Amino acid sequence: MAFKPANNIQDLQYFGEFGGVNPSISDSSTYTFLSAKTMFDTFEGNADGCYLYSRHSSPSNLYLGEALAAMEDTETANVSASGMGAITPVIMQLCGAGDHIVSSRTIYGGTYAFLKNFTPRFHIETSFVDITNLEMVEAAITENTKVLYCESVSNPLLEVADIKGLAEIAKRHNLKLVVDNTFSPLSISPAKLGADVVIHSLTKFINGSSDTVGGVVCGTQEFINDLRNVNDGASMLLGSTMDSLRAASVLKNLRTLHIRMQQHSFNAQFLAEKFEHDGLKTVYPGLQSHPSHELFKSMMNDKYGFGGMLTIDVGSLEKANELMELMQDKNLGYLAVSLGFYKTLFSAPGSSTSSEIPEEEQQEMGLSDGLIRFSIGLDADIERTYHMMRDCMEALDILSPKASTSV
Repeated sequence: MAFKPANNIQDLQYFGEFGGVNPSISDSSTYTFLSAKTMFDTFEGNADGCYLYSRHSSPSNLYLGEALAAMEDTETANVSASGMGAITPVIMQLCGAGDHIVSSRTIYGGTYAFLKNFTPRFHIETSFVDITNLEMVEAAITENTKVLYCESVSNPLLEVADIKGLAEIAKRHNLKLVVDNTFSPLSISPAKLGADVVIHSLTKFINGSSDTVGGVVCGTQEFINDLRNVNDGASMLLGSTMDSLRAASVLKNLRTLHIRMQQHSFNAQFLAEKFEHDGLKTVYPGLQSHPSHELFKSMMNDKYGFGGMLTIDVGSLEKANELMELMQDKNLGYLAVSLGFYKTLFSAPGSSTSSEIPEEEQQEMGLSDGLIRFSIGLDADIERTYHMMRDCMEALDILSPKASTSV
């Protein structure tokens, strides 16, 4: 039977303290005990259902973690104060001095900076490779490699990882496969394909309203317990704890994720097909021209499409900036980083979200100055949006009027 992740979320039933249809929010940093022994047992992790201190855990955070684990079909999950607050503890928990990581070369700029510039302080080294070339991935593995790291759909080039193939490599070499699934919630379920750890920036599609920063690590109970261990757990000791009020807010928004992802994907598919037909250099996994189109189809869950992210290349940073400024002026979206908002967001990643990657490496991986990354919004009339975007492109001579007569 096909995996239906939205059903797993829907089937969770939480009641509030007074019978509310939403669970009560535990707005406390610390918790009281009737006996000193129970406090001791809770601190040692031996008192189920008891809470000690909200950096350790809180009811609101555990509700959200349970829902996200259900979505990703993992045993449990741990939420954090940001996406980077999920990524960095995972790496630090799995690796120590002398260890090695094999990572996709196209990943979020903050992740790249952490692996390239920060972890070497702890004598942890990373090899960055073309994640779509499995032979190259395997060739980069050394006797000290502990982790394979990738994004299901990469930021910003939208390369698609062969998660099953990577999982087979990881198992052969006794490595942990860590997958950031931020760009493709519901569409792809990495744990079902063999990933050991699944990460999301909750800031993006999952929350969907650009009002909260958050992250999550989904994995086995054993691994999440290790992250939370009071003596040597990286999530516990690095302290990037999500606030209970924010956790409750994300949980409410998670309930509509399946509806939103369908619309994001529908709109992105529509625009990608139109842009490509108009002669724009367009990258979107839903296009037949995408080199990993069939791979994505083989991994995807039914109904949720190919996601809300697409790119076009307009040739130069100057043209990209002119177009984005004009589209914002016409209320077609916002010139802003991040993604997953109800409104379309666009940015030139080479000078923003991927600016941590040196220029020569950007060029080597195919990240050009003229690339615009779109997070397509929830527009009800996407054909109208297309015509308005096309008008902006015509005004700037990115598209000629003759080329844009196709509808």
